[in-house]
Amino acid sequence: MTDEHRALEDAARRFFTERWVPQATAWREAGRLPPEARREAGAQGLLCAAMPEAYGGGGGDFAHDAVILMEAARANLSGFGGGLHSGIVAPYILHYGSDEQKQRWLPKMATGELITAIAMTEPGTGSDLQAIRTSAKREGDHYVLNGQKTFITNGGNANLIIVACRTGGEGSKGMSLLAVETDHAPGFRRGRLLDKIGMKAQDTAELFFDEVRVPAENLLGAAEGQGFIQLMQQLPQERLIVALGGIAAMERALAETLAYVKERKAFGKAIWDFQNTRFKLAEVQATVIAARAMVDAAMVSHLRDELGVDRAALLKYWVTEQQGRVMDECLQLFGGYGYMSEYPIAELYTDARVQRIYGGTNEIMKELAARFM
Repeated sequence: MTDEHRALEDAARRFFTERWVPQATAWREAGRLPPEARREAGAQGLLCAAMPEAYGGGGGDFAHDAVILMEAARANLSGFGGGLHSGIVAPYILHYGSDEQKQRWLPKMATGELITAIAMTEPGTGSDLQAIRTSAKREGDHYVLNGQKTFITNGGNANLIIVACRTGGEGSKGMSLLAVETDHAPGFRRGRLLDKIGMKAQDTAELFFDEVRVPAENLLGAAEGQGFIQLMQQLPQERLIVALGGIAAMERALAETLAYVKERKAFGKAIWDFQNTRFKLAEVQATVIAARAMVDAAMVSHLRDELGVDRAALLKYWVTEQQGRVMDECLQLFGGYGYMSEYPIAELYTDARVQRIYGGTNEIMKELAARFM
C-alpha cells in the first residue's frame, strides 16, 4: 500500500458510503444496480484502475483494483460487480485482445458505458470447464454461437460478454473465448434474474445464444483453441479477488459485532461484559488477522507475478472457509436481531455462502492444490 493506494481507498470509501449505500436497499429489491450507477463509478475512476492510460484506464496496478473492490465489500455492495468487470474481464482483453479490441472496448469499460461479464458456467457444467457444450461454428467472417450459460455475474446488465465456447473438438484444445457485443446480437437473450439466498443486488442471470452471429474479429487471441489456457492463466487473480472480498467482509463483520455487543445489554450489563463474548470475538479477531496476513502475502506475490495456481487455490479455499465461520460467530452474538435482514450482519452472512462455490468450489480448490504436493 502506497500513499496513492491509500488515497484511492479513502476516496472509494467515501463514494460508496455517501453515494451508494443510501441506495442499496432499493438495488437489492430491484435485483440489480441501474446502468447509470456504473457510469457514475467510472466518472469517479473506480473502474479499470489497473488498465493502461493508453486504453482509458487509471494506469495503476492490481493493488488499485484491490482497494476499490475491498471497499465495496466493506460497504456490503454485492451488486457492484467491479471485481469481475475490472479485475477479471478487463485483463482478458488486455492480455489476449488485439490492439483494435483494446481500443474499442477498454475505454468504454473504464467509463462504465460497457458493462461486462464472463460466461463460463452452463446448466450441466460448473467447475469442469472442459465439458462445456456451447459451440461457435465459423461461417465466413462470423462465428455462429449456440448454447446456454447460467449463474452469470453482471448477466442482467452486461452488454459485452466474454463467452467460453467450443470452436473445435472435445477437451481443452477445442475451447475459445468470443466477445459478444449484446447490443448488436440478434438471437441473444437474457433469462430471468436468478433468485438467490444472498447477493440480492447482483444481477446474476441466465444467458441464451440462438444462432448468434459474432464477428470473427471478436475472437480473443490470435487463433482458435486458446480459451482453456487463457482461462487457466487468469484464474489465480480471480481467486485472489474472491479472497480479498472475503477478508474485507470479515473485517466489516467484526467491527459491526464489536459495536453491537458493547451497546446491547442483557441481565443488566453489556453483552461485551460476558466472558464468552470476549473470548468468541478474540477468536474471531485472531482468524481475521491470520486471514489478512495470508491475503497480504498473496498480494505481494501476485504483484511480483509469482502467485501460482496451487497457492491461489489454497488462499481462496481457506479464506472463504474462515469467512463462513466468522459470519456465523458474529451473527450469533446479535441474537435474534442477527436473523433480521435490516441488520448488515444478516446480509454479510448470506452473501458469504457463495464464496465457497464461485470461482471454483472449495472442493476443487483442494484438489488443485493437492496436485502440486
